[in-house]
Amino acid sequence: MIIIDGSEGEGGGQVLRTALSLSLVTGKPFRIEKIRANRSRPGVMRQHVTAVEAACAIGGAECEELAVGASELTFMPGKVKPGEHRFAVGTAGSTGLVLQTILPPLMLADAPSSLILEGGTHNIFAPPFDFLDRVFLPILNRMGPRISAKLVRPGFYPAGGGRIEVEIEPCDALTRVDLPERGELRSVLARALVAALPEEIAIRELAAVEKILGWPEESRRIEQLPEDRGPGNILMLEAVFDQATELVSGFGKLGVPAPTVGEQAARRMAGYLASNAVAGPYLADQLLLPMALAGGGSFTTVKPSQHSRTGAEVIAKFLEVGIAFEDKDGGCHLVTVTA
Repeated sequence: MIIIDGSEGEGGGQVLRTALSLSLVTGKPFRIEKIRANRSRPGVMRQHVTAVEAACAIGGAECEELAVGASELTFMPGKVKPGEHRFAVGTAGSTGLVLQTILPPLMLADAPSSLILEGGTHNIFAPPFDFLDRVFLPILNRMGPRISAKLVRPGFYPAGGGRIEVEIEPCDALTRVDLPERGELRSVLARALVAALPEEIAIRELAAVEKILGWPEESRRIEQLPEDRGPGNILMLEAVFDQATELVSGFGKLGVPAPTVGEQAARRMAGYLASNAVAGPYLADQLLLPMALAGGGSFTTVKPSQHSRTGAEVIAKFLEVGIAFEDKDGGCHLVTVTA
């Protein structure tokens, strides 16, 4: 039985999600204690409950002590069961984070799977659907599986109500991928989505983007969503390179002026563009686990986050791999995964 201290390192829900994924892939049971102990609202939250329930459903697993607010639980994996599955997170809990939990075992399963996930798709506490679709999944598809995702209905915080559909064609084993350079910049795009909110919000966000990044008018777009999908607002900045794509997002919220949302997102994108890194901080977090399952891989990234370092520590409890973070020139780091 693997014992995990959920309060160590970054200490968030990622520790639990990573453990669930690896437990299903390796067949190793685990017990996690002090779940999110250092957070303002410690313990298991609703979206974490859904992630565990989804892991149990697709993995024939058993989980003891699962409840909202629980500080510890024990997870006993079974045999992964591909097929058709539907999971509802409730309110605006992130569908993407639930998907990240069950995707690794399903993309290594012995048959295809179809998933329906309902809840939040554009949530301030997680990468939006567009990040998964445009940034993360294309790299996973280079490793062997064929994964496609469709946004059926957006769901903003706090109302939720979104829906995504995912098709997974698994592979026998993941192929190593190395991403030392991102290549030439091919295109940029700034999208401001608003639902049941004034269009003026999007106009002011994009004006701030233009001021900082200088992206031309044809690369700036306002998308007005149906009233019943709101209220909600997200700004997404996308830069497409030969070998990778980065997507930075900013969320509108009460008390934060629209220009501030635009400025903050634009400065984060400017920092990424000024480096030579392939992966931004969110992509770096997500690449570690599939590369570990592939038995190796590497990528350059901006300064590794505590999320990434904590993820590496959890992975090492389940798999015999080494994950090294090395300073490089050009404002980036090289992350290397070795078996």
